[in-house]
Amino acid sequence: MRNTIKLIASPRNLFVFEASARLGSFTHAAAELGMQQPSVSAAIKQLESALGVRLFDRGHRRISLTNAGLRFYADVSQALRSIESAAEAVHNMGRAEYVTLNSSSAFSYYWMMPKLPALRKLHPEIDLRLQSSVHEPDLDIENISIAVRLGDGTWTDCHAEKIADEVIFPVASPIVVRSARNLRSIPNLLHERLIHLEEPVRMRPTWKQWFEHHNIHDTKIPEGMRLNDYALVLQAAQTGEGFAFGWEHIVRDLLDRNLLAAREEWLWRTGRGIYLVWSKSRPLSENAVKVRDWILSYV
Repeated sequence: MRNTIKLIASPRNLFVFEASARLGSFTHAAAELGMQQPSVSAAIKQLESALGVRLFDRGHRRISLTNAGLRFYADVSQALRSIESAAEAVHNMGRAEYVTLNSSSAFSYYWMMPKLPALRKLHPEIDLRLQSSVHEPDLDIENISIAVRLGDGTWTDCHAEKIADEVIFPVASPIVVRSARNLRSIPNLLHERLIHLEEPVRMRPTWKQWFEHHNIHDTKIPEGMRLNDYALVLQAAQTGEGFAFGWEHIVRDLLDRNLLAAREEWLWRTGRGIYLVWSKSRPLSENAVKVRDWILSYV
């Protein structure tokens, strides 16, 4: 921990960095954090000096993350979300009933968010809390109503209902797909930039495994951007950083809105599935049952 303080100078700098990166503006970050814009700029400069790397490119009235900043944002935002979730869970213990849905940040943002207006219209009385984490939490210990997990559907401590099969295919921005040199066959994807997902706890399929599924063995997988959060992978793909894995249940809305393009004919059905789970030892509340059934209605 002492080394961490040396590298970041002050814990406050992490909150300032996260807000600036998420909002794309020092001014907007200052407003959200109740600070003055010069103080935000100074905090970022202090953090960059301590880390010895530039985190933002500064332009006229706008900022953008450098590659180092993008990598740092993936880790910092994930860590701060975990701290926030833990604090909220403790704060809300013993309070009025609410329903907690734990999932990956990508599932919350790309699957749940577009559907939330429908849930609010159907059940305006439900207080739903979306919680993301980098691990599979214990539902009872962490007071979680329902959760989304990837696996074979067998968990000794949980009931499980399948939301979708795990289906993966390459996706990229429409511009990247159109400008690709030759995508008439799968081996030609080896000539394109690839975005790699490397989560610190959960094991995820790799590009090497995907190529091997398509009978392409003993080949060098292209280097490319490596990120540890799938929501950030999709953001990078949309901005043209290369080809990424598209989990069908996550990217369908992005494909429908032409924010991403895909080679769906090159799919890989892994044999696993995405499941909604809830505790076997603790009965669901009435509102949690409503949320569970509403989610499963999309199956």
